[in-house]
Amino acid sequence: QVQLVESGGGSVQAGGSLRLSCAASGYTFSRYCMGWFRQAPGKEREGVASIDTDGMTKYAEAVKGRFTISQDSAKNTLSLQMNALKSEDTAMYHCAAAEFKMCGLRDLQYKYWGQGTQVTVSS
Repeated sequence: QVQLVESGGGSVQAGGSLRLSCAASGYTFSRYCMGWFRQAPGKEREGVASIDTDGMTKYAEAVKGRFTISQDSAKNTLSLQMNALKSEDTAMYHCAAAEFKMCGLRDLQYKYWGQGTQVTVSS
């Protein structure tokens, strides 16, 4: 079955960087679009970044220029490089996958979800 396992979260000071990874298994990686979402306590889940099967990417306005989504099809891994982190980036981050060529930042498009990895940014 499809499995998504995130790693790389942690605590960092504002201005610092983290790199999240999502190891995917149980499906043909190149056929699924994927995304990163986050949810802070008391807030709704929001889309952070997505990548289509052709490599096209989308970003939430709040992270443009600071975050970069990428994928390594040889390793079945999705990544999110996060630079210039802010306290408002603090959240649980989840990767997600959908059996479509194109995705976006709406969570309803995604069928498969990982358990998440916590990112905490202190100011």
